[in-house]
Amino acid sequence: MKTFKTGLSTGVWICGALALIQFAAWFLAEVVRDPLAGKRLPYLQDVISAFFGNAGYLLSQAGVTMRYAGLGFLLGAVVGAALALLMRASGLVERMILPYLLLSQMIPIIGLAPIIFGLFKSLNAARIIIAAYITFFPVSVSLLGGLKSVDESCIDLMHSCAANAWQRYTKLLIPWSVPYLFTGLKIAAPVAVSAAVLVDTLSSRDGIGYVIVLTLYGGGTTGQFWPALILSALIGLGSMLLITALEKICVSPGMKSGKGDE
Repeated sequence: MKTFKTGLSTGVWICGALALIQFAAWFLAEVVRDPLAGKRLPYLQDVISAFFGNAGYLLSQAGVTMRYAGLGFLLGAVVGAALALLMRASGLVERMILPYLLLSQMIPIIGLAPIIFGLFKSLNAARIIIAAYITFFPVSVSLLGGLKSVDESCIDLMHSCAANAWQRYTKLLIPWSVPYLFTGLKIAAPVAVSAAVLVDTLSSRDGIGYVIVLTLYGGGTTGQFWPALILSALIGLGSMLLITALEKICVSPGMKSGKGDE
């Protein structure tokens, strides 16, 4: 019943948003009478028609972006998890690394992407690195929070049972922190896609971001801009839903509810 209510609420919000967009398109075309209304904010049926008219091309370009965003996401998740485990193992390492991790997030991606592209001379490498860069921080911070939230009495109990560090991590700390890890992954997944789309704009060949920029400035096929823009948003949403589905498989209800209830 709870799932049904959540789905119904989501459906109502989506329908409301679509109705609002349709009204705005009508207002721009019929009331304001903007001669460029069809390009600025087209009717939904026009966007859908344009998508199906260019579906093969748009999906192939989206596949390029998804591939490199996925690789960067996996790399960033591994690096972020490793850093969290390292900082949990040593307070000194945490004090040394954490300020720099925070500082790294102050660098705008739009300024970092051309630098990475210039260093590696490879757009594909830049896509992966930027997606990894944007992923590792929320994963690292979320997992570290989970690792540090373990009740000290549980750790003391493990010590009293002569458990070594490996056993403490594999039997207590990591299982306890899995829900926190998925929280970071759900935050990072759509942002990694957005980062990959941004790097696409540096391309002169492929990627959904390349299509958006090309059509924005008058290139490509008329009507591709809005379908490409919406498709990129759907990819980000789909990535988060995929992580949510994996969370339901990997995390038991008991682990979620208490995040630490014994």
